[in-house]
Order: sequence, then structure tokens, then C-alpha cells
Amino acid sequence: MDTRRKELAEFLTALRQRGTPEEFGFPSGARRRTLGLRREEVAQLANISATWYTWIEQGREVNVSAEALDRLALALKLSKSERTYLFDMADRRDPQAHHLEADTAPETLINMLDSIQIPAYILGRTWDVLAWNESARALFTGWLDIAANDVRPNLLRFVFQHPNAKQFVVNWELRARRLVAEFRADCRSRLEEPALQKLVNELTQANQEFDHFWKQHDVLERQGGQREFNHPQLGLISYQQVTLRPVEQEQLKLVLLQPDAIINA
Repeated sequence: MDTRRKELAEFLTALRQRGTPEEFGFPSGARRRTLGLRREEVAQLANISATWYTWIEQGREVNVSAEALDRLALALKLSKSERTYLFDMADRRDPQAHHLEADTAPETLINMLDSIQIPAYILGRTWDVLAWNESARALFTGWLDIAANDVRPNLLRFVFQHPNAKQFVVNWELRARRLVAEFRADCRSRLEEPALQKLVNELTQANQEFDHFWKQHDVLERQGGQREFNHPQLGLISYQQVTLRPVEQEQLKLVLLQPDAIINA
């Protein structure tokens, strides 16, 4: 039996057996010999075939759709972590994933930014900059230092629409091309999300270079390394970039920029 299929079967069995009939609206009764819920009861709650559900628990080769998994997750009252694990073991994408994850940074992470001395900022699901520290504000002058409170700055909009971006970002074309490829890789499992589609449509219509890079369908994992900027006050300055993902909200990215040196003031 396939390892994932076996794990999915055992996971569903454990979930079914841990609850009590009463919490799912079924009578307990003295004649019940099944621990927790019966398979037929789970199938009833999820509005799927009892035979088909039995096959899943038996680890048979059945095609489990995302819709069926969604109904099972709701029927068994799964937590966010349990739901994610269910879909991962079935090798399916959760259709409700973008509804479950709020595009906000936790207060503890935002507060940590103030204790970081080097430029640091947090990116959200569509690469909105959710929060940043004073060092990042000073680095990205003309962008983060004048960002309005009611409008989130966005990294892609900055690179492709800000009038000073091509002068500010050293080797702009290479960096911009790579940024689009990294963005495509980062959002590969949620390309149908409305907010993401809105951003991509906006940029493809407003900027020929973004449109060209996006249509190349290049895919690259986000990497660190050297980043150089032509700062209006500091001149040419170099950083080493590191990107971290919080365990509790993996759609977020904490970007840190460690200064190398001021190359040319």
C-alpha cells in the first residue's frame, strides 16, 4: 500500500474513533460496539457513499476529490492543522485554504521588528508589505517612508510601477525578472485566488515588462543572496538577503537585509 494512502486511511480512522456519537448528533446506546463513530455515520455526515468511504479507510486506490475531503473535514470538525494534514495526505489542494489564512501578520511578529536593527519587513500572500521597521523605512526612502496607513505597499507594484525603482534597484531587469519567477513559484497553489488574480491583471495591463516576464512562465524558489541598491543619500549599498517563514503562518515571509558595506557614497 502506498505510504500516503495508508497514512490517510489510518488518520481518518483515528479521527472517526476519537469523538463521541453525541457530539455529532447520534445516540450513544448500549449496543454500540464501535469506538467513536461508525463509518456509515461519517459518510452520512459528509454526504458521501458509505462504501466509498470504507474503501478510503481501507487504503484502497480510490480517487478522493478535494470536494469530498472538504465535506469530510467539515463533518469531522477538523482543526486547521488537521485539515491541512488531511489534504496533504490525499495530495489535494484545499479549496478553502485562502479563506482559512488571514493576510495579516501576528502582533508578536510585528513587535519583533522593532528589536531588529537591520532592515526587515513582512510580506503577505500577494507580497503586500504588512509591516516594516525603521531601518527598512530608511532604506526604501520614497516608498515605505511615505506609505499611507490605509493602503498596503506592495513589493511588485514598487518594482514595476514606482518611478524611481529602476534607478534604485541595481541590475533592475535581472532582479525584476527573477522576482516575477519567484512570485509565480510562491503562489503556484493559489493562482485562482481573487486578490492574486486582481494584482496580476493590474500589473499585466499597466506594465509591459511585467506582462512579458509573467508570460515567460519562469518558476524559481525565493532565494537569498546579495541585493544592491542606489540609495539617494547613501549611494551604492549592498545587502545579504535572508527570507524566513513563520511556522504558524507559512504564507508570510520575514525578509531581513544584512548590510555588507557602503560601496560608493
